[in-house]
Amino acid sequence: MTTADDGAADPAAAPDRYAAVVDDDWERQVVWWDRTFVAIVLLTAVALPSAGQRGPQLWVAYGAMAAILLAYALWGARAARTRDQRTATAYVVVLIVGTAVTVAQNGIATLLLFGAFTQLWMLLDPPRRAVVASVVLAAASTVGISFQGGFDVPTLLQAAPQMAIALAFAVMLGLWVATTMRLSEERARLLGELRDAQAELAESHHAAGVTAERERLAREIHDTLAQGFTSVVTQAQAATAALDRGEQGRARERLVLVEQTARDNLAEARALVAAFAPVPLQGSTLAEALRRLAERFTAETGARVLLDVAGTTAPGGATGHAAADVVLLRAAQEALANVRRHAGAHAVTIRLTRDAPADPAGAGPAPGVRLEVIDDGRGLSTGHTDGLGLAGMRERVSAVGGTLDVGPGEQGGTRVEVRVPAGDAA
Repeated sequence: MTTADDGAADPAAAPDRYAAVVDDDWERQVVWWDRTFVAIVLLTAVALPSAGQRGPQLWVAYGAMAAILLAYALWGARAARTRDQRTATAYVVVLIVGTAVTVAQNGIATLLLFGAFTQLWMLLDPPRRAVVASVVLAAASTVGISFQGGFDVPTLLQAAPQMAIALAFAVMLGLWVATTMRLSEERARLLGELRDAQAELAESHHAAGVTAERERLAREIHDTLAQGFTSVVTQAQAATAALDRGEQGRARERLVLVEQTARDNLAEARALVAAFAPVPLQGSTLAEALRRLAERFTAETGARVLLDVAGTTAPGGATGHAAADVVLLRAAQEALANVRRHAGAHAVTIRLTRDAPADPAGAGPAPGVRLEVIDDGRGLSTGHTDGLGLAGMRERVSAVGGTLDVGPGEQGGTRVEVRVPAGDAA
């Protein structure tokens, strides 16, 4: 148990929230102990006249019990709440002496022992102090009982066994109560630590969720809006150059592309806000979305795009999983954006293939879908292999259990290969 002295020893220590939980429960229990003890004293006071006690002995007993109640009001009740051992010891001395004096007047006063033994274990800490006080109380009460019979050896020997039984019962019960109280304190401490751990875990999960959501939004914006705005800027510059050369027809074509790209970006922005699926996959397959992406890339850059999506045009999607289809689409968008910014390519090949079904016996690798984007540009250069776009692509692919490989093409340029697991739908 935590005593007041222990807490006072370190004034700089922060309040223990776990001890506070136990103290609140203890405070409620002490109220009932107050009432029970006062009731025992009052019942003993009523029982004394009923047992035939009269004259000075009755008033001596009443005086001793009044002293016990006064000491309890001054010290005992406060010690029960603060666990202050100095105050508790002062009250226990009065309790033992007062009980012995009362018992010496009439044997019926042994009723006080029910409350006295209980208070010793309630107030004193550690338990060995309560054991010593219980022995002292039992000895003092034995002397008081023998005092009624003339305080001779036969009376003392007759009273001692009865008090020894009461002492043994009180000590065993007290030890059980003390053990239960320590277990309650430990449980309260563990519960408090568990609540703190749960709160920290929830806060950690919340922070991780916020970070993950920010990263997801950053990737979404990079793969959609940022690339769209890059295209808008590029086409607007081309339109301006065409106007400077007096080529109004070509400028008009570029402005049409600017308008279409801006509309697509607006739709993407609305989809992000509404947390819908990416716009290019709404109501269409991955193969169809890749075809539109290739057509727009050719219109914007003039580069020829060879699209090969044979065997992946089923309504269920190329992979059978919407999330994996989105990953492949975003990978194609990022790869084409890199081609536009860095490669200077004249031709690009986009190949989407699905592996053959797995061997029924379980042999061989699991089926998957592979996306390849190959250009004939200037190839990889330092600093272009770990940028935000490729890092985001790697995270997306890893999230669906896929792999990403970026390297030089067989005939120059750059080859980006993304492979993701395929589902049952195909």
